[in-house]
Amino acid sequence: MTPKPMTPPLGIPVVYLVDDEAVVRDALAWLLRSRRLLSEGYAHAEAFEAYLATRDLVSGWPDAPSCLLLDMRMPGTSGLVLFERLVERGLTQALPVIFLTGHGDVPTAVATVKRGAFDFVEKPFSDNALVDRIEQALAQSGQAILRRRAQKLLGRALAELTEREREVMDRVIAGLANKLIADELDISVRTVEVHRARLFEKMNVRSAVELVNLLREPGT
Repeated sequence: MTPKPMTPPLGIPVVYLVDDEAVVRDALAWLLRSRRLLSEGYAHAEAFEAYLATRDLVSGWPDAPSCLLLDMRMPGTSGLVLFERLVERGLTQALPVIFLTGHGDVPTAVATVKRGAFDFVEKPFSDNALVDRIEQALAQSGQAILRRRAQKLLGRALAELTEREREVMDRVIAGLANKLIADELDISVRTVEVHRARLFEKMNVRSAVELVNLLREPGT
């Protein structure tokens, strides 16, 4: 059996801060530093979008656990508009969004959670409660990144299968024994065994059960 391909380790977690008030950004940055969390601050949504334009979103940014603390109301592009753009780009699993809101924004914030925001926190906020949610958001981000990597590896493995190996795989997944597969494909049982062995090696599984479970992974 070939060893499982090594995937790069997850990078250092990053918390992105988008708030038009410098005092809020500074306070959040200090809080995160006190909990040994790295942060990057942006004064408005446009600045963060300019940063996104420098990232390789197609290849899978972010590649380190990340989350976004986003002020709901800002001059120019609002936090809500920026959030909708992130949703459209499919970024909110790997980049969970925590809204920072005033009391009057709570109904809107609740609606954004239904749209996929990770959470909302009212100002003034509890430092401990906020950091707890940030850490949970970073954990979700890390899991999303690992799932995305696993899906890419699976896609590469499937692409390496020959047409015959795919035919054998379909029948293995359906639960057919080697003899029945041989009859359906009009080949010998020994040939089925060879294709099956190569299939398992390429897919890095040891049994039909493992193969079925692998192909049942979300997003595959």
